[in-house]
Amino acid sequence: MTTRAQIARLIDHTLLKPETTAAQVDALIAEAAALGAYSVCVSPSLLPLEVPDTLHVATVCGFPSGAHATAVKAAEAADALTKGAEEIDMVVNLRLVKESDVDAVEADIRGVREACRGAVLKVIIESAALTDDEIVSTCRAAEAAGADFVKTSTGFHPAGGASTHAVALMRATVGDRLGVKASGGIRTAADALAMVEAGANRLGLSASAAVLEGLEV
Repeated sequence: MTTRAQIARLIDHTLLKPETTAAQVDALIAEAAALGAYSVCVSPSLLPLEVPDTLHVATVCGFPSGAHATAVKAAEAADALTKGAEEIDMVVNLRLVKESDVDAVEADIRGVREACRGAVLKVIIESAALTDDEIVSTCRAAEAAGADFVKTSTGFHPAGGASTHAVALMRATVGDRLGVKASGGIRTAADALAMVEAGANRLGLSASAAVLEGLEV
């Protein structure tokens, strides 16, 4: 049986609304600590954060469109690291994916990887906007570029968020070599458990308390 505490330690407790205030971030940190989450994830302009030792700090890069120049993404990631970020969730350039320019997709990711030094790099592929073949090729590019995780979604794309199909395909592609993060539209305990069953070993949630409320201690 998967317990509430076990799921909690997979959660990046996330608040990425552009109008987010410092007071809301303080509340996010307090809630994440109380829930036993793995990390908090906020926009880079809200860094640095003061968090308890039990929490890690994550931020986003090239968010939410992914259409930024690689140099801009790399600079944003490097700046976030100087402000205490330990994990970077970058968005791929979807135009390059749609144009099947796999080498350019890999180069874009690699540029951020090199800027991230030893930090954890998660690559958001926006899976709901991709075909299965595009999901596979983008995951392979992320692995070749040195990413640590592939991640389903920003939660901002009109195509939608995470699906168990996408998570399973991503896991099948990267095997146990990379992590798989499911994010976007996960709002219940059943949703979270389904994503873990499909192969996710990290969850991006804003409704963390509601998700964990549906699980046994």
